[in-house]
Parts: sequence; C-alpha cells; structure tokens
Amino acid sequence: MCRSIKTLRNTEIPATEEEIRAAALQFVRKVSGYRKPSKVNEVAFERAVNEVAETTQKLMESLIAKNIGSVQSLIQ
Repeated sequence: MCRSIKTLRNTEIPATEEEIRAAALQFVRKVSGYRKPSKVNEVAFERAVNEVAETTQKLMESLIAKNIGSVQSLIQ
C-alpha cells in the first residue's frame, strides 16, 4: 500500500476534489512506477489519474449515501 495516500472516507467532512485527485495521482504513480511520465506516456498517465479520481468520487458518494441511508433508517 502506498503510505502517502490519505484515507478519504470521513462521514463528517467529505473529501475535496483536490484530495481525491491527489490520492488518484499517488495511486497511478505507484502502479505505473512513474513519478512523472515521459512525454510519450503523458496522455495515458493523465487519463488514468482522471479515471481513478472519477471512480473514487463515485465510490465516496455511494459510501456516504449508504451511510446516511442507514442512519435515517435507524431514526425512523
């Protein structure tokens, strides 16, 4: 596990776009082995960062929605 990737799940303070993108960047760096890709790999690298960030955002929204739903069902 990449130790510099911050845990983003927090039920009180949602992760910001910047935090999600930073985590995605760290993940792609770790998986690809590139801190900064060569010119020929820049497009693929950036696309991977964007896709990981988008998927992470969807995951965070889903986890928060389930958590809120669980709390609401307990209240009713």
